Amino acid sequence: MQFSLALVSEIEKAIQNHQFDLIEKQFEQINDADIAKILADLSLNEQLALVEYLPNAAYILEFLSLEQQLKISEHLPKQILVNIISDMHSDDRTDLFKYLPYTLQQAVYADLSPEIQQQIQHLARYPEESAGAIMSSDYVTLSPDLNMTQAIKQIRAIATDRETVYLIYVVNAQGKLLGVVSLREIILAEPEQTIAEVMSTDLIVGDVNEDQESIAEKLHYYDFIALPIVDEQQRLLGIVTYDDAMDVVTEEATEDFLKSSAVSSSPKMSIKTAPIHYLYKKRVFWLVILVFGSLLSGFGIAHFEDIIAKNIVLVFFLPLLVGSGGNAGSQSATLMVRALATGDVHLKDWMYLIGRESLVGLCLGGTMAIAVSILGYFRGDAMVALVLALSMMGIVLMGCLIGMSLPFILNRLKLDPASASAPLVTSICDATGVIVYLCIASIIL
Repeated sequence: MQFSLALVSEIEKAIQNHQFDLIEKQFEQINDADIAKILADLSLNEQLALVEYLPNAAYILEFLSLEQQLKISEHLPKQILVNIISDMHSDDRTDLFKYLPYTLQQAVYADLSPEIQQQIQHLARYPEESAGAIMSSDYVTLSPDLNMTQAIKQIRAIATDRETVYLIYVVNAQGKLLGVVSLREIILAEPEQTIAEVMSTDLIVGDVNEDQESIAEKLHYYDFIALPIVDEQQRLLGIVTYDDAMDVVTEEATEDFLKSSAVSSSPKMSIKTAPIHYLYKKRVFWLVILVFGSLLSGFGIAHFEDIIAKNIVLVFFLPLLVGSGGNAGSQSATLMVRALATGDVHLKDWMYLIGRESLVGLCLGGTMAIAVSILGYFRGDAMVALVLALSMMGIVLMGCLIGMSLPFILNRLKLDPASASAPLVTSICDATGVIVYLCIASIIL
């Protein structure tokens, strides 16, 4: 939803005049997520004034990026920050707390309730990008021996501060997950029936140490609104909700997109506010590596100096040919990285896909060869046209195979296939393209 500048200006004016009743009246008709967008457009002092006043500030802050949350939190009075952290959902609370400056962490932690302190300790111990790091403790559990009347009464008593009540998890006295039952099933069941009689024991769960991307894939595949997270003893430790999975998908897509451009990833940092030295550090490594990779093209040209000197027309077509190979390789790499990420293809499909990609590469190269050979004939002669046609077919075929194979190789080595970035594939294809082109030229000419 887009908000007019007039509305933002009106909110700013109301803050300056301390007309918070007017702001509250305006916000009654606006969703918390949309209020967060308005909040993001205000200055820091205006944000602080509004956050200190709004009773539901904790839920509004959850819709802001972690970087924005930290910026506001570091300037709030300690007691206000304690209240906000206490009111947040457990997973969002833990994420914010982990990234607060250490001295502020210590000051805030001491004023939190023992229950919230325990939740933070429990959730903060899991490694980044694991299921444990994104799970929430805000869920409802029931004992299997309760009847429906007792179950509804218990849900009413504890559901006010839970993130979701649509799925209720059934556990024994040791916390082991026994089954799951929906709120709909509880309402529709006979009052005297027990939870054990209604619950489903065909459980789909996530391991607490499982990668967050795998958890998101499970939620998507089974179309769940939440996935229970368990340990090795099948004890229920938390849940990952669908909205958290959406955040994971966005984060992973951003990470893969950055890697595909040879940029070290950090989805938590905004490019608009990131320091210059941070942006430099994230980009310089791959660029330096690719500089040395490009030297391979130079070595190839140096090796064939004689043939180039005798047929200077070859230089005119060199950028065109090697660029075509790089473009074809980048296309293949992009398709394979995405296919691996979605599970559409696996390592066992490599040889089958090599055959298919070879046919595609030959068709693409043949089409491009016709076009470039015409240019070669008019620029040089029939022999030059033949060299260009054969080179184009060979270079495009090599580019397709390199672009397709590199993600598989990285995946086999337990590395991220997204690291088969467009610049990396292009550098490799450039070097092989130069060698293929000049080898063919030296044989024919």
